[in-house]
Amino acid sequence: MSTNPLEIAQPNQSRETVIELKDIQISFKLADGGRFDAVAESNLKVAENEFVAIVGPTGCGKSTLLNAVAGLLVPAGGAVEIGGQRLQGLNRKAGYLFQQDALMPWKTVLENVAIGLEIAGVPKAQAREQARGWLEKVGLGNFGDRYPHMLSGGQRKRVGLAQVLIRNPKYLLMDEPFGPLDAQTRVIMGDLLLDLWSQDKKAVIFVTHDLEEAIALADRVVIMSAGPRARIMAEYRIPLARPREISEIRLDNQFHHIHREIWGALKEEVLKGYRQTSGDRQ
Repeated sequence: MSTNPLEIAQPNQSRETVIELKDIQISFKLADGGRFDAVAESNLKVAENEFVAIVGPTGCGKSTLLNAVAGLLVPAGGAVEIGGQRLQGLNRKAGYLFQQDALMPWKTVLENVAIGLEIAGVPKAQAREQARGWLEKVGLGNFGDRYPHMLSGGQRKRVGLAQVLIRNPKYLLMDEPFGPLDAQTRVIMGDLLLDLWSQDKKAVIFVTHDLEEAIALADRVVIMSAGPRARIMAEYRIPLARPREISEIRLDNQFHHIHREIWGALKEEVLKGYRQTSGDRQ
């Protein structure tokens, strides 16, 4: 395996492109009538079965890009294409896992997982039987009758994964889903995600502030510049073998080499973002 793997990456050309951002521009109106340009012209292709992580400084527009792919906001320019078709409205082929969970506190864990199928018209008994299966897959088979307030943060994230995956979305969009968790639980959740993802390898766009997490999980890491007018500035293919165990892969010499190389490109943008958010623009 190459000891210098970090050439600028492109999606695997042998796979079909399933998500594409074409010259995306995202702006927001301000209260004074002005306009804030969050994301400048940016392009990104995601191939089928590909796990792509997006990293960048705080406030650079990572989540904003993800929301455009989800159809939660309309770009000021450019287009989002899903399966070769321009996205109009919500992306109903995608499952979206947010940083904050979407559990309904008055429903049990089982009911929370089953509700997506029930809303789609699946009979209640069938939906709950499938929900039990997914709770087993995420290691919560004995927790179906509990309520969200009775769960730890990591357990709630497991329920959130089951909530999204039970609907069998074609693509997964994940916005810092493990951000609120402690370091050990993040590793456990990362390993669970990789295990579940390996079963059918849906295309994934995973937003994170954590470069180590991005490298450990992804096939390709995309770097965004500091805002405003943030842009996708570089993409790197991650040649680490699969399957991966995060706690082990982080000890690998090649992992450290990859981290140093990408951090070298990312560091200045992170410092720019920090100066902007702290008010120091010198």
